[in-house]
Amino acid sequence: MRLRRYLEKLRGIGELLEIREEVSPELEIASISMLTKTDKPLLFTKVDGKDIPVVTNLVNRKRIMDEMKVSDDEELYAKLLEACEKPLKGELVDINEASFAYREEKADLSKLPVLKHFEKDPGPYVTSSIVIAKQIDGKIHNASVHRILVKGRDKGTIRIVPRHLWKLYKEALNKGKELPVVVLVGVHPLVILAAASSPPFGVYEMYVANRLMKGEMKFVTMPESNIIVPSEAEIVLEGYITAEEEDEGPFVDILGIYDKRRKQPVIRFERMWLSERAVYHAIIPGGDEHKVLMGLHREASIWDAVRRVVPRVWKVRLTSGGGGWLHAVISISKSCEGDGKNAIMAAFAAHPSLKHVVVVDDDIDVDRLEEVEWSIATRLQASRGLVVIRGARGSSLDPSADQENLITDKIGVDATRSLFKPREAYQRVKPYVNKRIMELLKKLEGY
Repeated sequence: MRLRRYLEKLRGIGELLEIREEVSPELEIASISMLTKTDKPLLFTKVDGKDIPVVTNLVNRKRIMDEMKVSDDEELYAKLLEACEKPLKGELVDINEASFAYREEKADLSKLPVLKHFEKDPGPYVTSSIVIAKQIDGKIHNASVHRILVKGRDKGTIRIVPRHLWKLYKEALNKGKELPVVVLVGVHPLVILAAASSPPFGVYEMYVANRLMKGEMKFVTMPESNIIVPSEAEIVLEGYITAEEEDEGPFVDILGIYDKRRKQPVIRFERMWLSERAVYHAIIPGGDEHKVLMGLHREASIWDAVRRVVPRVWKVRLTSGGGGWLHAVISISKSCEGDGKNAIMAAFAAHPSLKHVVVVDDDIDVDRLEEVEWSIATRLQASRGLVVIRGARGSSLDPSADQENLITDKIGVDATRSLFKPREAYQRVKPYVNKRIMELLKKLEGY
């Protein structure tokens, strides 16, 4: 499904908020998106100096679950992991059938409403860019989400961490070649979710997306690079990641803190393709959408690892206060003492960037942090419930870590109740409720 059609569906059910006043892509759109209280996507229809509208706040947990037709976290995680394990190839169609075949022209990033998000940003950043590359002299495809700092009409610097795209890039350089890439901007939420996930090298994330989309996606082969890409995207750029390097950053990352300036590869674009009435998707750095896309597959990985060592895992949440990355709360059903600690160790193994993890019982709602704090207050004994790991590999996003070697200390908190005491000793008293009380409450203002 094209992003434009998805937005029309949201509009039809009253789940799209349209801003029709003219706004600037420099600071204004990002600020409005961050400060608004709504959880609906925001469609900015009049962007100063541009012909293409901007959508922000597109992806959240509820809309992902709605699109995947799942009702709880366990089903969500299971389907996401299954899609990574069983990617589904899609039908190849002619390039002329692609939505973006509507208009092809020489690449010109100045025509796109790329946002500058914060005052100290070095320039406008493309943040929803799915970068698709193919192995030089091979068949392996990879899709992943990378930020691109715009540095001219046809070039930018791309942030690449040493993972799968980095591997393909280095293989190309070692053969004396630049790496051809296709960049997609503006896709269905499940497509960018798949691109943000982390299946093993060799699993093509766009086929993961096709599994999530129940085989509805079609694909085309780009004429210059022979890279296979989805046939539906709002904006498509073709180019190369070169051997050149220039400054990239500072960039506000998921914790809301400026990342450092680095030398990163230059990406040069040659062609640009646009769908009819194209929409530009912008992810606000450090916002809720950023956290969901970056963390959801990690939650699934933690859930999968923990369920192998304890009887039942109910929920995993990478918390907003931890940037959707460094802090996790996990609710489990415990059958013996030690299950909490096993859950802690499994979580750290599944998500190496994790810094702090709290394990709670199944009567604690991990989405209500006051309940998590209450569990720590009433069920933790530090002498037996804390797990401290010194000098472990951590995350480059943690400003308190040893940034040169990425070394940090980690803490696990077993805030589950002791099985040597009766369950009643840990239960919270609840108000008495009957039909008459409920009727009276309904009459109260604000109930």
